[in-house]
Amino acid sequence: MQDVIVSLLLLVGSFFILVGAIGLVRLPDFFMRLHGPTKSTTLGVGGMLLAAVVHAAGRDFSLRESLITLFLFVTAPVSAYLLGQAGLRRRIMSRAPLPDEVSGPGCRQP
Repeated sequence: MQDVIVSLLLLVGSFFILVGAIGLVRLPDFFMRLHGPTKSTTLGVGGMLLAAVVHAAGRDFSLRESLITLFLFVTAPVSAYLLGQAGLRRRIMSRAPLPDEVSGPGCRQP
């Protein structure tokens, strides 16, 4: 049963890493490309490390993999935030479509 769980975690992790790599290559600008490595690739590597933790659970407690996973989930959002701030300071333009009108609760209509 442990091998099945490890295999599923590896497949899910591989899927997220593949989606992140495709997003990094296919998305058109800097700000959109931030999502590939910081969101889905982080989940993919986290799934792989979780598979390593489950695999080693039968033999010994794997503190190393747990600490790597914690470090990854703490530092990836911080690095994405800092890269986004650097892009804003350098005035990198985004190709993301903007809505014609802003609407919703709390928004003033022109």
